[in-house]
Amino acid sequence: MEIPPNKSGPSLAALHRAIAALSTDVIAVQEIDFNLPRSGGVNQITEVASAMGAKDWAFAPSIIGTPGEKWRKLSGGDAKLINNNSSEVLTGSYGIGIASKIKVLKWHRLELGNSPIGMPLVVPTESETSSRPKLRAIYVHDEPRLALAATLENGFTIVNTHLSFVPGVNFAQLKRLKKWALQIGSETDTKVLLMGDLNLPKSLPVALSKWRSLITQNTYPSWGAKVQFDYILSNELTPDEYQISKYSTTVISDHLPIGIDLLIS
Repeated sequence: MEIPPNKSGPSLAALHRAIAALSTDVIAVQEIDFNLPRSGGVNQITEVASAMGAKDWAFAPSIIGTPGEKWRKLSGGDAKLINNNSSEVLTGSYGIGIASKIKVLKWHRLELGNSPIGMPLVVPTESETSSRPKLRAIYVHDEPRLALAATLENGFTIVNTHLSFVPGVNFAQLKRLKKWALQIGSETDTKVLLMGDLNLPKSLPVALSKWRSLITQNTYPSWGAKVQFDYILSNELTPDEYQISKYSTTVISDHLPIGIDLLIS
């Protein structure tokens, strides 16, 4: 799920209500802000963690600054990860995050790079005549991409990502990410769930691999979903080991939330 900035999105109270309504033990979010003026200078993943009652959380910045405005890539002196045990200082930034009620044993980060070229994208903008956003095409430069993983006490590793929107680049990033995820799973003796906004339509995320998409559902845009960009992938879980979570249609994002309930210990 992607969290919008406050100025064009919901209030923090609405965010807390929406997250609490999901009633989940672990959540992976993309497009979140950390100490940016446009979202009131808050760390959005801590708000998500507070709303769901999670003690463990982490934010992994992809850029310093505000996407679509002024930003730069991370330098050697920038913190690559901030979590509930961090003492590091990080300036206003944008990236992805995970919050968990289940104890996190270890955090992991993988750099995935970005496309050297951008492309026109259809993006939502506020409408003066309708409660539904308007869609318009703008040229967008691709920002650096990454993955954030949490190895949990319950024997699972959760991998969160937001891949490039440039065709071909995103598929190559996912191929590399799958290999990295399996390596972590092997090193930690955990089952891996890979999730997030993959910016790939149906069937492509599992093509030419042993991975399965646990959910087949259009997720974008949230007010009339026409395409699936958001996935939960597994190379181990069988259909009798999980069930698809049912969420209400009330959302705070331009992507619909997806989730599963595990039926195994």
